[in-house]
Amino acid sequence: MVNFKTLHSQYINGEWREGTSTLTIDNKNPYNGEIIASYQAASMDDLNHAYEASDTIQKQWAKTNPVVQREVFDNAHHYIKDNHEAIVDVIIDEIGGTRLKAEFEIGLVQNILKEASTFPMRMNGSILPSPIDGKENRVYRVPVGVVGVISPFNFPFFLSMKSVAPALAAGNGVVLKPHENTPITGGTMIAKIFESAGLPKGLLNVITTEISEIGDGFVEHPIPRAISFTGSTKTGKHIGEVAGRNLKEVHLELGGNSALVVLEDADIDLAVSAGVFSRFTHQGQICMSANRLIVHEAVYDEFVEKYVSKVSELTCGDPKDNNTIIGPLINERQVQNTVALIEKGIEEGAKPVIQGKVTGNVVEPVVFTDVTPDMTIANKEFFAPVVSIMKVSNDEEVISYANQSPYGLSGAIHTRDVERGAELAKLMDTGMIHINDGTINDEPNVAFGGMKNSGVGRLNGEWSLDAFTTFKWISIQHEKRSYPYS
Repeated sequence: MVNFKTLHSQYINGEWREGTSTLTIDNKNPYNGEIIASYQAASMDDLNHAYEASDTIQKQWAKTNPVVQREVFDNAHHYIKDNHEAIVDVIIDEIGGTRLKAEFEIGLVQNILKEASTFPMRMNGSILPSPIDGKENRVYRVPVGVVGVISPFNFPFFLSMKSVAPALAAGNGVVLKPHENTPITGGTMIAKIFESAGLPKGLLNVITTEISEIGDGFVEHPIPRAISFTGSTKTGKHIGEVAGRNLKEVHLELGGNSALVVLEDADIDLAVSAGVFSRFTHQGQICMSANRLIVHEAVYDEFVEKYVSKVSELTCGDPKDNNTIIGPLINERQVQNTVALIEKGIEEGAKPVIQGKVTGNVVEPVVFTDVTPDMTIANKEFFAPVVSIMKVSNDEEVISYANQSPYGLSGAIHTRDVERGAELAKLMDTGMIHINDGTINDEPNVAFGGMKNSGVGRLNGEWSLDAFTTFKWISIQHEKRSYPYS
């Protein structure tokens, strides 16, 4: 079995090498604090080499036979299957993900690789008519060139691959910077997968470093023409600003504060199950997690009783234990932020009907009732196993409460009248919403993205193909053209 935990160096121009920064970063297990590995961070010189390497090989890759390109992604898919347990192991140790979370994430990666493998055969162009006699207009779909990808710590394997695989499959080069807390799962493991799959050396480069070492250099660098970022809204806004100044295309998948709505005619047991899954999967560290449960007053008491009962059964602790549902948050800073928000909720009058203890980085579930839309906990993104339940009396309040948030990523509505649910969904300011399901959904061929503070752009399927390609117009004048000044 491959030991991915040994991959704690940079991957630049097809070579594994130490970073040239003076900064050493410890990669720690978030559950027990053990150091998985220490690595020398990348410097601006390393970043330059990475972008230059990708730029050098990209045009050759773009001309490669699409059948050959597709084979790389098929090989990557098989490599992951062959090394499944090793990948599960590193997800548990580096991210603090449970076995359930690891299996879920690997499945998402496999799906996006399958979708990306179709891209080389989908680089279609067109021939368009012209108002000028004898002119042939050819429009070619072409790669943008080199794409810079910055990924987060929560689902780093998938959220890196979600941009890396489609960008490569569309003929681009890629430089990937994973989060400093997940350099292996979000970065070097992906480099190893594609190296083993036969991707040309230099096309994909991975740098592991702190932003303090490279500043805005990753975005400002003259080589990348597009930047794909997944992470916090605050950082995303800054990246969007820097990219805009440098006329780079930007794709931002940012924070969320999703609402799961339970109407009076809902299947309550189904809604409870969906609500628990949507909030507590991976400790609530998912941008699509249901931070807010908006429940009609007619079923409020029944829903709360059943919801609290199910949440109280969730096991917390060591993610290596297959029975564990809730493991650790990624680091102490996230724990401190969570505790502060919990205290703020209590101070503002929310009632914690469940309030578990905090042990190390493990935060046990907190369920708030008596939450109103003006409270801080109803408007902030909780990246933790904390949920707010809100009571409404009609559809107008549902829409008002749901749209109060500055975010708009995902959502869900539970009702036996699916057309009523669909009409309400149209009124919600969110990029994605699911009827009689949870808020956590991501399918490789369906547009994924948010509104408002939840991001800009869409990925997956044809939307990823559009994101990482552009169009070139080449016209051919077959007949001699007359010009007014000739």
